[in-house]
Amino acid sequence: MRVLMVFTLLLVAIATALSLAHALELPGKMRLKEATYKAVQTIYYPGFTIGGFAEIGGILALAILLYLTPSASARFWWTLASLFFLAAQHATYWLLTHPVNNFWVQDVAMPRSGVAFFSMFARKQDGDWRDFRNMWEMSHVIRAFLAMTSLTSIAVAATLFADG
Repeated sequence: MRVLMVFTLLLVAIATALSLAHALELPGKMRLKEATYKAVQTIYYPGFTIGGFAEIGGILALAILLYLTPSASARFWWTLASLFFLAAQHATYWLLTHPVNNFWVQDVAMPRSGVAFFSMFARKQDGDWRDFRNMWEMSHVIRAFLAMTSLTSIAVAATLFADG
């Protein structure tokens, strides 16, 4: 159980770090002109897509940890809270972030699998780039808040685990 707890903490921390990195860029990125913003936006997808697997892994690890945790314990409820917030973070990606991702990668050469992934749930591609930027940036602030809340919750659960 302790190994699973540490592994789960690691996955949730990675998911938090990626979301927080995006949120912390907000003030600087809001000052960028359109061409620069679009150029900067395309650098994220290779690394952040790989790192995004931490969200799925974290959700699965939290679910397993929750299943193995006695339901009468405070640790159970903190783990459940962590699972809820990490799942909400992931849902925010699919509901707010992903629909506008295709706008940023429409001129980027990528394999067919990448094209298929980014075109899922894609939002209509015409419109003011600032609308896409604002949605993308706002979604990452929301995701960072949810991820930090998830990380805090599982950290509390881990301290309760250490207490017995």
